[in-house]
Amino acid sequence: MKFIDEAIIFVKAGNGGNGCLSFRREKFIPKGGPDGGDGGDGGCVILQADNNLNTLIDYRYQPHYSAASGQSGKSKNCTGQNGEDTFLKVPVGTTVIDEETEEIIGELLSPDIKLKVAQGGFHGLGNMRFKSSTNRAPRQTTVGTKGEFRKLRLELKVLADVGLLGLPNAGKSSLITSLSAAKPKIANYPFTTLVPNLGVVRLQQHRSFVMADIPGLIPGASKGAGLGIRFLKHLTRTRFILHLVDVAPQDESDPLLAIIELDRELSQFSLSLESRPRWLVLNKTDLISKEDLNQLIVRIKNELPRYSNVHCISTINRDGLSKLSNELMKELEIIWKNERENPDLVSNENIYSKKIQKETDISIKRLLELRKKQLKTSKSDQSDYLDDSDIEFEYTNE
Repeated sequence: MKFIDEAIIFVKAGNGGNGCLSFRREKFIPKGGPDGGDGGDGGCVILQADNNLNTLIDYRYQPHYSAASGQSGKSKNCTGQNGEDTFLKVPVGTTVIDEETEEIIGELLSPDIKLKVAQGGFHGLGNMRFKSSTNRAPRQTTVGTKGEFRKLRLELKVLADVGLLGLPNAGKSSLITSLSAAKPKIANYPFTTLVPNLGVVRLQQHRSFVMADIPGLIPGASKGAGLGIRFLKHLTRTRFILHLVDVAPQDESDPLLAIIELDRELSQFSLSLESRPRWLVLNKTDLISKEDLNQLIVRIKNELPRYSNVHCISTINRDGLSKLSNELMKELEIIWKNERENPDLVSNENIYSKKIQKETDISIKRLLELRKKQLKTSKSDQSDYLDDSDIEFEYTNE
């Protein structure tokens, strides 16, 4: 299945049926009076979250959808039939945005949640409605109103509690494979991960959380280097981020500089996302001595004081994995407990997520415009690398 996390669709609600102009005509009743019925209401277009869908691929190739119109009213005071609603199923985590006004219409964050995106037209009135003591034979009717037409942008953001961030080959895919049932592609070359991967980390029967692995970033990603920054939007709904660092990179570069460069790219993408709680995880510690590792930790605490949580792991030897997952679980349980006790925290989190989303959209649009300018300047036939239609989607849940 191909991974499509954005799609533009056009939705048209049904028109309302017209009212009927009719008079009762029966034997021995020469002046039966008006009996024109109302028209039916037009059908609405409704989005419904479906937990069985993981991609918006269907809407990439079929963008136009409409609901049925209501039927006109009939004689004998018969009301026209209402138009049937059209239900469109989308993955959980889909955000719906009006393409023309940039208004966020809503988010579908739980299975089976419904969101009306186009209102059907109101029914017209038959002449029976205009009958009065002074107007015994009314010839007035009204026509049904037109249904809403909207151009919508659907954006899918994976729903995860913890997000993994790091340079290519930092070991993110290995970590999510070791902790969950996810089986992303793992290889000894950069950008092995091309799409987000989700894995459920299950500690006990009723204690688990979802971890998201996104493609790696490199310096200059905010300007289009590597795979760019578009996949960072999948971290907007995570509660905190694990910054994974390779302590023994093949190019023998300083791991501390890698942390600083990645922090810079994150801040250029979204200052709000950069301020999210972030833990530092030093991976591949089996490749360096304890003395070098301790020196690195001391340097990090002195030069990067924001990283108060520093964890050392080795995915190949499974060192420190149990401790890391348990501490992540405890931290999330504290967050969830506080939100249950204080509903205001949930409202604040929603406001914060929307702020990150706005910054995310601005950054991605800026990158798109930059890329278009580069393509025009170079007059290259290269396809836009931001189009992911040829990327295979790997989504595994335990």
